[in-house]
Amino acid sequence: MARSALMNVMVGAAAKAGRRLARDFGEVENLQVSVKGPGDFVTKADLEAEKTIYDELSHARPDFGFLMEERGEVEGKDASHRWIVDPVDGTTNFLHAIPIFAISIALEREGQIVAAVVYNPIMDELYTAERGKGAFFNDRRLRVANRRHMTDGLVSLSIPHLGRPDHAGASRQLRNLMANSGGIRSVGSAALDLAWVAAGRFDAVVQQNIKPWNIAAGMMLVREAGGFVSDIHGRDDMFGTGTILAANERLIGELERTVNKGL
Repeated sequence: MARSALMNVMVGAAAKAGRRLARDFGEVENLQVSVKGPGDFVTKADLEAEKTIYDELSHARPDFGFLMEERGEVEGKDASHRWIVDPVDGTTNFLHAIPIFAISIALEREGQIVAAVVYNPIMDELYTAERGKGAFFNDRRLRVANRRHMTDGLVSLSIPHLGRPDHAGASRQLRNLMANSGGIRSVGSAALDLAWVAAGRFDAVVQQNIKPWNIAAGMMLVREAGGFVSDIHGRDDMFGTGTILAANERLIGELERTVNKGL
């Protein structure tokens, strides 16, 4: 598949950061058994990956702004464009040497996501999309799964842990989903959750208390693979509410009703 110049820039930045993260991941596996543990090392790896991506994207498009997990908002001369970047989406997995995490890069133009890359460097899985051009997995065209009923579907959702709000609400939603779906998973990476909906691995995703950099690229992948995304209220305010639902056209309404049952 021939990629655009823009997509080549994004893939190149993700690949360069991914090579370093893959090396660091090997060190994390060794540090798991040390007394100190891998925490400090992982924080450094996260920051260095973000710097690599920032440097690569800034060099290619010097006027674009950024929204990044560590650096926050970085204004650019071109106010109509900004990169939205999570250098390691799934940091807790990385910390525990679980090879399910991803680099997430999205380009926002005039408030709309127009290009996306999600890359798992350990599995060497690359997901890409440009607006109106479809979504791809390692250059193979993606389509969301075509299941018609939640009872047949596999759903991934976020489960709040220590320090995260609304454990009671999440428990209620989990009970509702358990009673109305074919299976439940909690992967630990919103970017991969959404990429896997685009790839047909998951039928639906429910994520709450998330940031734009966790979902910007993934939601673009779902839409370009023929799926639908909304916030938990069925609206198009995922960044504002910090929530996202994703599924195919047949399941998205049922998913919304299920997670909101009893509210």
